[in-house]
Amino acid sequence: MEFHVKSGSPEKQRSACIVVGVYEPRRLSGIAEQLDQISEGYISNLLRRGDLEGKPGQMLLLHHVPNVLSERVLLVGCGKERELDERQYKQIITKTINTLNETGSMEAVCFLTELHVKGRDTYWKVRQAVETSHASLYNFDVLKSKKDEYRRPLRKLIFNVPTRRELTLGEQAVNHGNAVAAGMKLCRDVANMPPNICNPAYLASQARQMAENFDKLTVTTVGEEQMEQLGMNSYLAVGRGSDNESIMTVMNYQGNPDSSARPIVLIGKGLTFDSGGISLKPGAGMDEMKYDMGGAAGVLGAMQTLVEMDLPLNVIGILAGCENMPSGRAYRPGDILTTMSGQTVEVLNTDAEGRLVLCDALTYVERFDPELVIDTATLTGACVVALGGQASGLLANHNPLAHEILNAGEQSGDRAWRLPLWDEYQSQLDSPFADMANIGGKEAGTITAACFLSRFAKKYHWAHIDCAGTAWQSGKNKGSTGRPVPILAQFLLNRVDASSQE
Repeated sequence: MEFHVKSGSPEKQRSACIVVGVYEPRRLSGIAEQLDQISEGYISNLLRRGDLEGKPGQMLLLHHVPNVLSERVLLVGCGKERELDERQYKQIITKTINTLNETGSMEAVCFLTELHVKGRDTYWKVRQAVETSHASLYNFDVLKSKKDEYRRPLRKLIFNVPTRRELTLGEQAVNHGNAVAAGMKLCRDVANMPPNICNPAYLASQARQMAENFDKLTVTTVGEEQMEQLGMNSYLAVGRGSDNESIMTVMNYQGNPDSSARPIVLIGKGLTFDSGGISLKPGAGMDEMKYDMGGAAGVLGAMQTLVEMDLPLNVIGILAGCENMPSGRAYRPGDILTTMSGQTVEVLNTDAEGRLVLCDALTYVERFDPELVIDTATLTGACVVALGGQASGLLANHNPLAHEILNAGEQSGDRAWRLPLWDEYQSQLDSPFADMANIGGKEAGTITAACFLSRFAKKYHWAHIDCAGTAWQSGKNKGSTGRPVPILAQFLLNRVDASSQE
């Protein structure tokens, strides 16, 4: 779908539909008041009759409003003006897009970006409207033999900004919103793909397809033979029970004019299916374990956003692809693994496999002399218990990096919450037979998982995003959310802004 920005008065708009807001109780927004005056009180008369209260998400579609050039006017309930916040704004945009799509308005001019949202400027409102619109129209139906199609779907949406001076800002917001949305779509498409199609080789193929379209991106892979040479025994152990080869995909984006600039490294856990291995998961809901590659899907999506925005950064994306299956070749509880770093790990539970893959990936990326490393993973059920589906867990060995990521989460709406990474938790990983165990007991499961990873990230600034609760939704609306693409993309954008101010 196309998105544009313009600045103009509502009475001059020739469009299939004009979208304006109505506050509760039955109070017209500034733009709606203008339309009401043009129509000689037509809209306010309808409201007095009780046709629309202005409650959040209420919709009233009007046809042939007197003296208005557009065919339709869509009145959108926005709730109480002083209470309009970010969450409600996105909900209103979602409901608006769905209504326009169902009513045959193939194009529309939307004035909702002129609403007052506490603490947010025109850039934020336009960009979030673009991202939210894309997300609300997303549908994964590539494997359906019969597809639901709208007869006259929405194809073009124009967001109005208050003044011509804000057009450049609005256009930038549209470009950034489209790029983030493209990354989220790729993330969702890959994550929603069934595990009989999406395996580690498929992740690599998606990265190669991206590289074919962008000169600054190159892709290489590390297969099992090379992993063996490198001593990545922990990574290899996890995938040993599967017939699908473990493949680590390395995406190298060189956007910084200074080719010697140290790279930012993003690592995504890519368990394309996690049965739990010998420590088999319960059968109910196991189909959702195709989403255990949500971290890798997020990194892949963030790289898509990065190349579309052509940011002047050097970034390396790692897709740590693997499949955890039970078989006669599978690794076992009680095994002791020697990681690439030389540290040894006693396996107490083969379902705590993501950290065993990530620890070797964290050691592998030392060769890039990174400026910083962020790994993201659907790592622990404990994070879902602690934070639900609203915020990802964040742990880091460097306070400024943690603050940067938290700030990016607030800006993008893809929020994270920091948990402690104190030394007192490390003793829970003690093992009588190896340097550490791969689990730390029932208490503080998200923290002890990060403690485990921290032992392999001592040579650089590092942060860990546990997106187990945010990467996908369960139930009737089961599917990938596209997170953590927004927080990673915003982090990279902020890095560019910071460097330009130095």
